[in-house]
Amino acid sequence: MAQKAELEILLAVVDHGSFSAAARALGYTPSAVGKRVYQLEQRLRVPLLIRSTRRMTLTKAGQRYVEEAREILARLTALEEDIADGADSLHGTIRLTSSAAFGQRHVVPLVIEFMDLNPEVEIDMLLTDKVVDLVGEGFDIAIRSGVLPDSSLVSRKLLNNRRIPCAAPTYLERHGEPQQPQELTAHKCLRLGPEKHLSDWGFTGAAGLLSRLGPGFSCNSLEALHAACCAGRGIAWLPEFLVSNDLRTGRLTSVLPDHAEPNAGGGIFILRPEMPFLPQRVRALIDFVADHFSGKTSPRDA
Repeated sequence: MAQKAELEILLAVVDHGSFSAAARALGYTPSAVGKRVYQLEQRLRVPLLIRSTRRMTLTKAGQRYVEEAREILARLTALEEDIADGADSLHGTIRLTSSAAFGQRHVVPLVIEFMDLNPEVEIDMLLTDKVVDLVGEGFDIAIRSGVLPDSSLVSRKLLNNRRIPCAAPTYLERHGEPQQPQELTAHKCLRLGPEKHLSDWGFTGAAGLLSRLGPGFSCNSLEALHAACCAGRGIAWLPEFLVSNDLRTGRLTSVLPDHAEPNAGGGIFILRPEMPFLPQRVRALIDFVADHFSGKTSPRDA
């Protein structure tokens, strides 16, 4: 399809900033890239690019054309992949991102099992607690925990994300056990940071969302906070999937159980960008993960 090739070339020029950079990315010569863009402009009878020795910018018509072209190409690519996937076994690459601790413990085993069942599917996975721009960075699926903000992403809840204040018995023996949330100001508290909205602890009643906590240890890794908590370094507010076994074995003890807000941690969700045609391999992985957690009330059941 000549027109599809023209769209891909124009978008490459815009994304890479020059004919030569686009040519290298596409495997063409700069002259071939320039010729195709020129032919496109001739057919449309309007300039799309303003060329100068220092930079290349889009005209007003070019901005509109590029915006529409991206959507058309995305829909066409997704449709082709959907038809190709439906014609035979699942194949192709799925880009997936997940929060680190939950991903390591629960998503990675599912991904491995899914690849065993679908050997022609390749998974490109990123474990991070940062919020990834799925559309901007080209990811198909995200698995995130917390309170889901309003967005254009299509979401599906997998589980509740109950968080539990807990500490090692050795810490409580040395420092005593708080009876009210306000007493946490006198304790060493292990907090998730640096984002403030992640470091507040949720309690019922007048305490509410508590941000005044005693000084202790702050880290952006739940696994690190879990390790510090198990080592008796303080009280932590950790997700149930991370501490359920420790609570059962007595390695950790629940703190303020009558005051903890069960819904303060939000949920665990699987998300994807909204698109008219979802590739079959992506749909299959979403269903596979969701089916695994279907009917489970907490990650300890997983």
